[in-house]
Amino acid sequence: MTPTIPAKDIDLRYLIDNFGIQLVLDDHFFSEWQENLPEITDLDKQLLDKVKAGYFNLLNYPPLLEDVVRMAVIDPILFIGDFYLNPFYVKSEESVDIAVSDEDAIIKGRIDTLVFKDQLWVMIIESKKASFSIESGLAQILAYMLGSPTSEQPCFGMIATGSEFIFVKLVKTSPPRYALSKGFLMRNPGNELYDVMRILKGLIQIASVSNCRLL
Repeated sequence: MTPTIPAKDIDLRYLIDNFGIQLVLDDHFFSEWQENLPEITDLDKQLLDKVKAGYFNLLNYPPLLEDVVRMAVIDPILFIGDFYLNPFYVKSEESVDIAVSDEDAIIKGRIDTLVFKDQLWVMIIESKKASFSIESGLAQILAYMLGSPTSEQPCFGMIATGSEFIFVKLVKTSPPRYALSKGFLMRNPGNELYDVMRILKGLIQIASVSNCRLL
């Protein structure tokens, strides 16, 4: 029987040893999170302000677990961004298998939130509870991205802990390479959810045009 490895147990060392994945620090490699981003409306900003206020209210009633982060932060962001409307539709806990050829093993996991367009994956968001760091979800989402059947186009992803958001780009070259955006923090002055929304909409546009995935 082929052994299975839970995706949540994967770490970066495993991905380096088995897939040769490499971190790229050149800003030009992942420019999409900064360039040619769409604007958002005043109504979008008002609703995102409510999301931020709701998050801080929930912090007064710990623990802020993964399901609550998804319900109180991720789901409203998808609603405000019109990702529940045609031509998109949303599924949660979608299963995915990734083959590890060198070990004859299968990585198994369940995607927290998956947005489809025309039966194609468009976006995956990996949610973690507020007490977790972004690093705790990085290897897991990279494993999902490595399992994408599309190799010609880059893949994009977002990890969200409620308190922080970070975007990931993966190019499935040989070896595969990835890069990260800066982190967007709830506790920073203003509302950095505005930036998160603009980046999401921008990457969705790229994914829709090029048939690549936003994971």
